[in-house]
Amino acid sequence: MPSLRIHFDRLLEGAAPKVTRQELTHVERLALVRRHGDFSLAYSTAVQRNLSYFGDAYGYIAFGTKMKHHFALGDPVAHPPDRPDYIRRFVEAADNPWFVQIGEQTARVLAGLGYQVNRLGVDTRLVLPAHDFSGKRNETVRYSERWLLKKGFSFAEDQRTIFLDEIQRLSQNWRADRIVKRWEMAFLNRPFSDHLGVDMRRFVLHGPDGELVALLDFDPLFSGGEVIGYTTSFKRKHVDATPHAEIGLTKFAVDRFREQGISVVTLGLSPLVDIGPSGFTESDFWRATFQRAYGSPWINRRKFNLQGQAAFKRRFHGIEEPTYLAFRKGTFVEMLGLLRLVKAI
Repeated sequence: MPSLRIHFDRLLEGAAPKVTRQELTHVERLALVRRHGDFSLAYSTAVQRNLSYFGDAYGYIAFGTKMKHHFALGDPVAHPPDRPDYIRRFVEAADNPWFVQIGEQTARVLAGLGYQVNRLGVDTRLVLPAHDFSGKRNETVRYSERWLLKKGFSFAEDQRTIFLDEIQRLSQNWRADRIVKRWEMAFLNRPFSDHLGVDMRRFVLHGPDGELVALLDFDPLFSGGEVIGYTTSFKRKHVDATPHAEIGLTKFAVDRFREQGISVVTLGLSPLVDIGPSGFTESDFWRATFQRAYGSPWINRRKFNLQGQAAFKRRFHGIEEPTYLAFRKGTFVEMLGLLRLVKAI
């Protein structure tokens, strides 16, 4: 009964610790991201719907609320030396919130505040121009691009000229082949949009007959008002597309970024990959649970293809940077709230 569930959620969210929300406009959030949005989730924190914001005119922490608990998304969008202060103030105001998909510096601050910090997965970083696709280890990536071109496929950056109904058809086709078809995940991901957001980039692959076969969207990374990189935000491909499509399109996009002087491309979170000791005080229970989940055939077949996503990103031989999850207690009920927030269950 969805209506009963929604009613129950609202009751629980009303019982959550009261946090003063900063009423930042969309334009104000994007302005802060352009100054301080140097991590993969920064742009998404500014544009994703149904998030709340703690902070002031100089920076913010984005967060969601579920089952009486608050969950911060990513690192603070603020001047890096000021981020520890935002973290400390939010911890006090939100009564020990969780922090999800954070970097090492945020994890270190939270560990100093008595938090347990577990590894959540890795974010794959391609540092340009040093990273290229030469050498034997990248032979399969180069082959995918050559195969597509030989078969009459074509790559391009979409300059907002493709008809939106064509993009909608591709997205609907892609969704029909997903493990979970009825909804898209949230919080760690935001729902796909046919329209590109400001400063986003979209690359497309067309088949020999001109049909749209695949697309790849990127969010910008910023520092001091300048774009320094991009992070993969959405990918869509036809269910009957060749396995070379996504590989070749990713290579094409990264090569264009390198030619344009972009310094970094990140491929986004690979959840629950390489869950070893975090280097901080952590929960042994959740570390073991994450390891079992990653190896579970049932989860990979019925919930989310964790292993397949990791294998795809490892084809590009980037630097795998750990991301972290931090909490005071780490109870099962709190984890249930997070899983419901991201719509994993």
